[in-house]
Amino acid sequence: MDDEAEQAFARAQRLAEVGRYDDAERTARVGLTVAPEHGPLLTLLASVLRLRREYVAALATADAAVAAAPHLADAHAERAESLMLLIRAKDAVAAAEEAVRLEPLDASGYLVLARALSRDNQVARARDAAAHGLSLRPRSVEGLLTVADVERDAGNREAATASARAALELDPGNAYGRWLLAMLDAERLKVRRSMRGLRDVARDHPARADLISLTWPIRGVLSGLRRGLAVGALIVGALLVAGHWWSYATTFARVLSGVLAAVLAGFGARVLLPAGRLPWRCLPLLPPMMRRANYGGLAIMAAAIVLLVLHAATGWWIAVVAALVAAVALWLLGFLEMLGAGLDDPGFRQAFRDIGAEFRDWWVTAKKDLREAWTDPPAKG
Repeated sequence: MDDEAEQAFARAQRLAEVGRYDDAERTARVGLTVAPEHGPLLTLLASVLRLRREYVAALATADAAVAAAPHLADAHAERAESLMLLIRAKDAVAAAEEAVRLEPLDASGYLVLARALSRDNQVARARDAAAHGLSLRPRSVEGLLTVADVERDAGNREAATASARAALELDPGNAYGRWLLAMLDAERLKVRRSMRGLRDVARDHPARADLISLTWPIRGVLSGLRRGLAVGALIVGALLVAGHWWSYATTFARVLSGVLAAVLAGFGARVLLPAGRLPWRCLPLLPPMMRRANYGGLAIMAAAIVLLVLHAATGWWIAVVAALVAAVALWLLGFLEMLGAGLDDPGFRQAFRDIGAEFRDWWVTAKKDLREAWTDPPAKG
């Protein structure tokens, strides 16, 4: 029976390595029919389900693997991976720490722990874990990319870029490494190089094209412009109020409106023109809420720039008020965009469901406590 399970494990692992996840899942499940508590096979099945973005099922399978083989470090590490994707960073840290405790000389456990710590905003510990994992396996692509991830999360883009480049020297075709390098270029506004990198990754892996990343110039411009508009319009508004006591403030407000409109338009052109047509082609393919939020944001931002120009040209104070309203609307649309991105991710969707379930449980308990408190007879004096 164990021999059949081992053979199923080997076949499923080979299928998973070449991306045939459906076949790998079927093979693993066949093996589990003869050995339902085979820890490595359960762990592999959890990994396949995670790669297919079935995060809840992956966590349940990883839990089963841990129950079947509590001393198997890989089972705890796989459980940590699923917990991270379900936005349960603290639980993921605990699971990864158990994996490291069971296999203190295995680099993979430290790398999973580093990612979990980074998700939990424990930056110093994440760096230490990533460095230790890399020291155990110095020429590990996974180790170098984990270091890059941790450094990127910490805001150290140069260190992250160096690690990503080192990983790609070892494995030039690594899709995640190429994507990560392109996003690091995006964060430094190296627009053409970033879009070229993302386009090449999408071309080589069309089934896993990251449409949200491909639209980063549009989304990034809206994010930067709404912050600039909010701050600038508030300053212009404050100058208009000050104009009631100091007449020159009104003139300064008009000049600032013109400058702000030019800066906002210039920043948009600085990012969108080098990006070319690719982000615009991908924009209609975004999840519906994200797509509508971005279209709405673009229209409102264009109107806000026109309003600022109008104030600079005519001095109409109502244009500044309308620009402030536009800034508020842009922030609301930004929240909707973030919500839309989350709803498109299975992990975030499950996290939202968990929060809703916790709120419902709290409400049921609160109503019960209030009812009992209301019906309890008063204590006798």
